[in-house]
Amino acid sequence: MEYYSTRDNKLRESFTDVLFQGLSKDGGLFLPCTFPNIDISKIRNQSYEEIAFTIIKPFIGDEIINKDLHEIINLTYKNFDHAEIAPLLKIDQNKYILELFYGPTLAFKDYALQLLANIFSYFMKINNRKITIIGATSGDTGSAAIDAFKGKENINIFILHPHNRVSEVQRRQMTTNLEDNVYNIALKGTFDDCQKIVKNLFIDKELQGITSLTAINSINWARLMAQIVYYFWAYLQLEESKVSFIVPSGNFGNIYSARIAKHMGLPIKSLNIVTNQNDVLHKIISTGEIKKNIVQETYSPSMDIQISSNFERQIFESLNNDSDEVNRIMDMLDKNDHYIFDNKIQSRFQKIYKSYSVTNKKTLDTIKIFNTQYNYLADPHTATGLSVLHENNYDHPVISLACAHPAKFGNAIKKSINIDILLPKVLENIFDKKENMHILNNNSKDIKNFILKNI
Repeated sequence: MEYYSTRDNKLRESFTDVLFQGLSKDGGLFLPCTFPNIDISKIRNQSYEEIAFTIIKPFIGDEIINKDLHEIINLTYKNFDHAEIAPLLKIDQNKYILELFYGPTLAFKDYALQLLANIFSYFMKINNRKITIIGATSGDTGSAAIDAFKGKENINIFILHPHNRVSEVQRRQMTTNLEDNVYNIALKGTFDDCQKIVKNLFIDKELQGITSLTAINSINWARLMAQIVYYFWAYLQLEESKVSFIVPSGNFGNIYSARIAKHMGLPIKSLNIVTNQNDVLHKIISTGEIKKNIVQETYSPSMDIQISSNFERQIFESLNNDSDEVNRIMDMLDKNDHYIFDNKIQSRFQKIYKSYSVTNKKTLDTIKIFNTQYNYLADPHTATGLSVLHENNYDHPVISLACAHPAKFGNAIKKSINIDILLPKVLENIFDKKENMHILNNNSKDIKNFILKNI
């Protein structure tokens, strides 16, 4: 499988190159030049791990032999805390919830990052190389990445999160990990600031000349590749001809993984994006406008985003893979923090996605409704999607994704239904543990200097 960049459609890279680069040197995001077609009839009644192998293998090709890839996948999901790995729950007629919080950090990010870490380890043993991982997080990516990469030889991991803008449990999941190769940076800014600095560092020639930088955010293609699996898995739990998905989304990676699944043959009728009050994706789809505004703090902090990095992949696709036009648009967006797509492109977006924005109040109301009517406790990110699921009737199965364990957002649960949620075993004593993080200014130079001092 060969890969090109959203900003250079003539580029050709291998899976290994794409994995270790994360972000293309031209500033673009990697995509496979073609999407494989999956024969769904051949993977019915298979385990999650077997389906994962079938989905992932074409993207990797011969760069990992079959025996080793099977071992990597089995190791990845070995310690997930549910026999089905990603259970599908029916809550009403044609209404389902896909629970994606059975990994070690209780968030859907584990499904991709545990695999990513094991693939990295495989290649590093073969090549005897050292890498520096840099990532930005609005909450769950950081803890999932740290858990996946902690203690691994020849890897240093630097995670930036917006200071005082993640939940306390999310922060502590990151900062109470005291492994020598883990560095937590609390940036005096927003998630978008963290994300921008990470992108700047990847095109910093001096830094790249000193250490091999690798991205673990969903800008890294391998993250999306891993997430495709649970869309196929969910569909295969049903005896239906078509399915739709509702995906709470901030950075667009998870919903675009579903889009790729459709390219690969999954019979998806509709893809529904749900945002919180930071409704950048809803505005893009509904009005064609990207405009960077002030980030509002919400009960669903992982979606407190104004610039959705992965949407560049959809722009590239909707422009018929015209990388020159993508460069022009992204340059204008960088200069002006604003861009309006023409009606033709906007129409293309709307043929693929429906979008919604959910307020803080509605998020809390939905947590209460599902607790009362279905005895189901949802975290606030999941609740944004469930609000859409609840308000509509469907003639075919619609699956809403459950993004994180509700215990990670106890304050929102308390405010909604006035209960103190019990912490699962993996979070026991987390409030008693020592924290280690570095509070730094919103400045690329300061972050770069910190990294250089610690690699």
